[in-house]
Amino acid sequence: MREYRNTLFRYRGSPAKTTSCFSDSNGLSLVSTLWILTILSVLAMQLLYSFKLENNARRNFVDRVKYHYAAKAGFEWGIAKLRTDETNFDSLGETWAEPVQQQIDDGIQIGRMLNYQVTITDEASKININSAPEDTIRNLLGFLGVQPENSETGDLAARIVEGRPYRTVRDVARVEGMMPNILYGIQQQTVAAPETSGSEDIPPQIQTTMGGNSLVDIATVYSVDANTDSSGQQRININSANAQQLTQIRGNNNQSVFSQAEANAIIQNRESNEFSGLSALLDVPAISNQVFNNISSRITVQNNTPANNNNNGGENNQFGGGGNNQFGDEENQFGGGGNNQFGGGGNNQGDGANNGGNANSLININMADSDELQELQGVDEGIADRIIAHRNSQGQFQNINAIRNVRILTVQEFAGIVDKITTEEGQTVNGLININTAPLEILQLLPGMDQTKSQAIITRREEETQEKQQGTLGEPIRGNPFSDIGQLLDIEEIDNQTFREVVDWVTYRSHGYRIESAAVDLSGKTIAKRVGIVVRNNNQLNVPYLRQD
Repeated sequence: MREYRNTLFRYRGSPAKTTSCFSDSNGLSLVSTLWILTILSVLAMQLLYSFKLENNARRNFVDRVKYHYAAKAGFEWGIAKLRTDETNFDSLGETWAEPVQQQIDDGIQIGRMLNYQVTITDEASKININSAPEDTIRNLLGFLGVQPENSETGDLAARIVEGRPYRTVRDVARVEGMMPNILYGIQQQTVAAPETSGSEDIPPQIQTTMGGNSLVDIATVYSVDANTDSSGQQRININSANAQQLTQIRGNNNQSVFSQAEANAIIQNRESNEFSGLSALLDVPAISNQVFNNISSRITVQNNTPANNNNNGGENNQFGGGGNNQFGDEENQFGGGGNNQFGGGGNNQGDGANNGGNANSLININMADSDELQELQGVDEGIADRIIAHRNSQGQFQNINAIRNVRILTVQEFAGIVDKITTEEGQTVNGLININTAPLEILQLLPGMDQTKSQAIITRREEETQEKQQGTLGEPIRGNPFSDIGQLLDIEEIDNQTFREVVDWVTYRSHGYRIESAAVDLSGKTIAKRVGIVVRNNNQLNVPYLRQD
């Protein structure tokens, strides 16, 4: 009986052991299968994720390229807009100065449009650090908060002038004493900004720290204007023109401004001192030193003075002309110039103004009419008329030397020809400020200007008139833009002295512009940006600077 049970026990135990082996084998297979499936799932997910990343990258690249070309399309639109602008002035009242938002077809996705925004800025509305006078640079730095006595900056304006020329405004950073808060208007340290932000002269890493005013905002190196008048004719250089060219200058009434003698006076004056600016023309005397020496022995300011009894004809002279001579002129006796006696110039005798015999009477410059004045050597109708106009407005001459106070040009006449003359050689003039586009803070930095005068200019150019000026395509132009620098004198706040000081630094048009084109997505975020400088050269538009973000 015991044996049977043991056998039975062994019988029962054996099958149990066999079942356990089968179970372990199946479990291992299941676990292996699950691990393999898990690994395959992970690999599949990674593959799908990589595919998604690659697909997104490809799509983003395609979108980036599309927005890149959208920004380029906006830039080309700006060039086309400037190409159609053929007015003889540039103002904020023209259509090119208005920011626009346009669309371009996606090109890949049918029905989708890409947006771009375009802004055109006149570079002549900023201070040109390559050509502005030192005082204007100093005013500019003062506007930015730089104090002249600042020990850290010292005379920064002088060093900026010494460091010229600059390729871009940010190149001023190399000037000793130039600080980031002056150049970029930095308020505080911040994290780096995206590369797509910023403007031409602002490094991307500090773009987000810009303050309200900075040198890169209100300065430029690209302002340029044509050296022609409003009709497109080349201006006459008063430093090199001959007498014939000077007599061809015409005023607003289309009449010649300078006579032959006046042209000669200009040339004789510049031989000793070249004109540094246009306003220097207002200081040219109608009677040059050479002419005065020729006529001093023939003029007087007293009535009925006989020729051989002249006690007032010249300074400290008796019986004759200038110098300390008696009876004559410069080492002469009884007569005129040269080494003559009893007569006039050359080798003549008995022919002078103060001859002891049959001499003509002296000409009283306080009483003589135009014909009598023209009897004097070197005096023609133009100068004679100016002598008469001067004594009528200023009173009689107190002595013969006072005739030298007569000028060849009045301020009003100067205003009529200022657009037709120049002191610069070449086809272009750099650094002039456009009174039609410059803001108040720029205008008031110019020589002779202040806030009141600058505001008067802005008020004048923005006032609406009954007769609207027409643009190139016939569209009305807003405001009342200046079309001639001489029109500044029409403003009550601009007196003669202010006009003289500012006239050499302003213009009414520009030939240099900044075009900024930004391609934006539906949320208004800028995806791509194109910035460039466009310079008008006759009928061509050149791009000396271009950047794509």
